[in-house]
Amino acid sequence: MKPWAGVGEAYAASYASLCAGTGDALLSALGAPGGRRLLDIGSGTGELADRFRRARWDVTGCEPEPTMRAVSERQHPRIRVVAGALPELPFTSAAFEAVTANFVLNHVPDPRASAREIARIAVSGAPLAASIWVRSPSWFWMDIVARAGIVASSGERLPADKDFARTSEGFAAMLADGGWQGARVEELSWTWRAVPSVLWASAEGGVASAGMLYRGLGREDRAQFRGAFDEVCAEHAVEGLVLLEHTAAVAVGRAL
Repeated sequence: MKPWAGVGEAYAASYASLCAGTGDALLSALGAPGGRRLLDIGSGTGELADRFRRARWDVTGCEPEPTMRAVSERQHPRIRVVAGALPELPFTSAAFEAVTANFVLNHVPDPRASAREIARIAVSGAPLAASIWVRSPSWFWMDIVARAGIVASSGERLPADKDFARTSEGFAAMLADGGWQGARVEELSWTWRAVPSVLWASAEGGVASAGMLYRGLGREDRAQFRGAFDEVCAEHAVEGLVLLEHTAAVAVGRAL
């Protein structure tokens, strides 16, 4: 199964709200909209793209996963969404006056080529903004897997010549290699106050690495996984919510 395949509805019900947490930082980085053309790459179910639209940007979304596009078109019908994925996008050079890629460059097969593609489709001097996770709730899911006695694969890594350090410094260096001008990176931390049912929707729906792992389990292991999930949620819940701290690296640069 391809990563993120078929997870549009589950993502919309879970991680979409978390990933939209960079919205203020991205809007601030882009400057005054003035009806300028903005491309949101990896627009998912459309939450950020619609926020940009409401801030008076002329927004186009770009998303490879059909179920994500379907949710976006239903929930945010005023956003035009085009099928496409980095590192090759279906747009002419200098087609946009701003480009965003929120939690996208940590998933692509060639980050530097993808960074160059982002710069290619932007007019000279246009703001480019992107984010990656430097701290995600992976510890939460790893604890669940360990308690359930499940052996999880370490996951696929990019070849050494394609990968980059998933730190603010590593992110900035990769973007500079990809042709971003004056790229600066700042870390943004916040707490996701997640309802346990929302977290479970992400796992059951196959979202991210934990969801893909759960989808591949047999009946008995799924029951063990669910039991461990309930235990960990109970231990970390405050007034019925699971408090998960996150840190994103938010990068801002310019097209040449």
